[in-house]
Amino acid sequence: MLKFTNIIFTCIGAIIHICLLTNDAIGQVDTLKTNINALTSTDSTKTDSVKKNSNKNTITDKIVATAEDSTFYDAKNNIIYLYGKAKVVYGDREVDAGFIKLDQKNSTIFAKGTVDSLGKFSGLPIFKDPSQGTLTADSVFYNFKTSKGKIYQVYTEQDGGFITGGRIKKQQNNEVHMKRVTYSTCNLPDPHQHFGIIITKGIATEKQIVTGPAYLVIEDVPLPFVLPFGFFPKPNKRVSGVLLPNVGEDARLGFFLKDFGYYVGLNDYWDLTLRGGVYSKGSYETNATSNYTKRYKYNGNLFFSFFSTKSGVEGTPEYENPSKNFNIRWSHTQNPNARPGTNFSASVNAGSSSYFRQSGVQDFAQIAQNTLNSSISYSKTWANSPFNLSTSLSHSQDLTTKQIRLGLPTLNFSMSTINPFDKKDRVGEQKWYQRIAVGYNLNFDNQLETTDSLLFTKEALRKVRTGIQHSIPVSLSSQIFKYFQFSQNVSYNERWYLQTIRKNYILAPTANGTKDSLAIDTIQGFRRASEYSVGTQISTKIYGLVNFKKGKVAAIRHVMTPNVGISYRPDFGQDKYGYYQDVRSNQAGDVQRYSIFENSIYGGPGLGRQAAMTFGLENNIEMKVRNSKDTTNGGVKKIPILQGLNINGNYNFLADSFKLSTLSFSGRTFFTEKLGISFTGVLDPYVYETEEINGVLRGRRLDRYTWQEGSLPRLQNFSFSFDYSLNSSTLGKNNKTNNPPNQNSDLFSRVSPQQAAQLQQISRNANAFVDFNIPWNLSFFYNFNYINTGFEKDVVQTLNANGDFNLTPKWKVQFSSGYDFNSNAISPTSFAIYRDLHCWDLSINWSPFGIYKFYSVNLRVKASILQDLKLSKRTTNAIQRF
Repeated sequence: MLKFTNIIFTCIGAIIHICLLTNDAIGQVDTLKTNINALTSTDSTKTDSVKKNSNKNTITDKIVATAEDSTFYDAKNNIIYLYGKAKVVYGDREVDAGFIKLDQKNSTIFAKGTVDSLGKFSGLPIFKDPSQGTLTADSVFYNFKTSKGKIYQVYTEQDGGFITGGRIKKQQNNEVHMKRVTYSTCNLPDPHQHFGIIITKGIATEKQIVTGPAYLVIEDVPLPFVLPFGFFPKPNKRVSGVLLPNVGEDARLGFFLKDFGYYVGLNDYWDLTLRGGVYSKGSYETNATSNYTKRYKYNGNLFFSFFSTKSGVEGTPEYENPSKNFNIRWSHTQNPNARPGTNFSASVNAGSSSYFRQSGVQDFAQIAQNTLNSSISYSKTWANSPFNLSTSLSHSQDLTTKQIRLGLPTLNFSMSTINPFDKKDRVGEQKWYQRIAVGYNLNFDNQLETTDSLLFTKEALRKVRTGIQHSIPVSLSSQIFKYFQFSQNVSYNERWYLQTIRKNYILAPTANGTKDSLAIDTIQGFRRASEYSVGTQISTKIYGLVNFKKGKVAAIRHVMTPNVGISYRPDFGQDKYGYYQDVRSNQAGDVQRYSIFENSIYGGPGLGRQAAMTFGLENNIEMKVRNSKDTTNGGVKKIPILQGLNINGNYNFLADSFKLSTLSFSGRTFFTEKLGISFTGVLDPYVYETEEINGVLRGRRLDRYTWQEGSLPRLQNFSFSFDYSLNSSTLGKNNKTNNPPNQNSDLFSRVSPQQAAQLQQISRNANAFVDFNIPWNLSFFYNFNYINTGFEKDVVQTLNANGDFNLTPKWKVQFSSGYDFNSNAISPTSFAIYRDLHCWDLSINWSPFGIYKFYSVNLRVKASILQDLKLSKRTTNAIQRF
């Protein structure tokens, strides 16, 4: 139950909201008026051979009257009395009631409910119109000839709003007079038990609504704040209007008046919301939001915000030169059926690195984020063709280091492998040359890496790297000795660049003498670099199976997939190719060889000949468990124990030293069906020795294997992680509760998760995604990373957890926290408490410690059309920023 103190504070926002009643609420009155017009107006459409009268007020459609219980006809007065599920059909309209009196002499109809022998009231009059919906009332009276009517205790609903009670009178001039009707988003038979806006009297015409005194009732208590009158235009289309501001305080920026602005209904497909805010210490903000949609085609939204922040005190440089930050977000989704084979999508989140920390944003998740990423992509697939095209614009931004990486743009054109020598009408097995497969792949990249302060400067544009790469793989596979898969391949790569580099030795003077350095010059001009390699590979599968006659374990199966290959690549570092050059590196005259394609997008051809043997081993272990409850698979259930345990490496026979590469391994394992762990690591097979020089520990890698000294390869890197989600439904429990469905649940079920998030932000509904039907949820993520450089070891591990649980069927608690083992500190932690108050929501958000300490309390109406009917309280200390 709402506390009386909350009622007093809430009434202030309610009265302001009445002054600027939303167009959706006005639409309820307009729809009610339309229903009455449809119920009481004449209809010239003929459904029977009834002669049309010249009098426009005369009934022209055939009237069909029926009743389930009994029908009494008063021939003297020409009156029909209908009892028990009575029905009168007039054209395409219908009136159903427990009792109907049809006076054909005076052209009137009266409908009401009935009381049975047990005193139960039933059979309320229901008016149905295919174009206008359904209207319910206690009783209805109207005159066909004069087009006048009265409706008592009306009840109608549309778009989440309800108009109930009171008396409504339809006048001959199409005006609708209302008296003591209640508007509310509460669906209770008596909304006064929760809340309602009572309009004591009002008149609705085709183009406007004029009301007398209106006041708010909460918990059957009328609040002593009355709006003396109201005037609302009704243009019968999407309407623009003023948006009410929020008032509060930020410890750093001062008192604020924010989120005031104007809503513009552009058309049925677009809208625009303009908002702004000012702070008492001199800062200001402005933003624009636009949502657009076209059914069965696409939908999306666009957001832009600019914030000018003044820090320090008046007269200081920080105050006189405010920081200016911006943020832009764009989301676009195309319906898959709109253009089969073609897709366009966008997910953009970009802006100044300090926007979320310097602006007045109060969202904890936004302030805590460290990166921003964007992608705009287009793809095209040609039907019955091996060709595919995709292009994208990408953006990656580190908010801590302020580094930005842009892909402007990236294009990929590919042809899936085909067999050019095979025939479509071939009969019989393929010949060896018909198994030759050829593919093609083209990549075009433009990349820029810079900082946000240099993003739009000429210096940044000079750092753009451009490249085009062509790849043509040719392969031939066959089966030999029945159990071995044998394949040969030839790969050709060619890269095109618009610039290369040259290095020059410089002996630079210093205060202590001279210093060796290399100057790097960028040479503009087209250069191509090509390379090729050949190779062969053989692989097979080895199965191992152990059966158990007794016990729950029926069998354990082990599948090994070894593969061995040999590849050869020429030395493209020879002078005849021109890909590498020599440069003096020191005063002693030592020479260093470098590639003119250094730091390019795809790099350059390899230096030195390579004749390498590649090897790998994949392992999969699964267990079969007897399960008497499962008869679909013969009572046996398969449980994966170890999946994809791979180890890979290569040995270069032509290398001068360190011929064996490091050994990489990875895999996945499952402790239960719901908990899996993935891991990866690197083993170094060479001896590493350390020594201390001038107090500094240094190390070097020796060309000698560890097993030559009686030890195993050194674990250079190892990491594993897992995430686990568990809720009451995964345990097979019945989660159905007696909670009434959320009034917004149908709306959110019809849109995508991205749109649902947007609707949540627009409607400011704190409980939009709070599901009280699931008693509890729990999820956590753990990450472990071990690094061994040879003379220094480091371990990084973090644990994050979040979840929620129902204290009662109406109370839910959410939490998010974690632990940083390196700093031995708890990660930023937040709690949220939600209370379902039927047509109201109560939410409390609290971060008790850390650099983002804050709390907020919000009490608001669930329905978005009354989003301004709320009470909000935030901590005066606000969110601490850096």
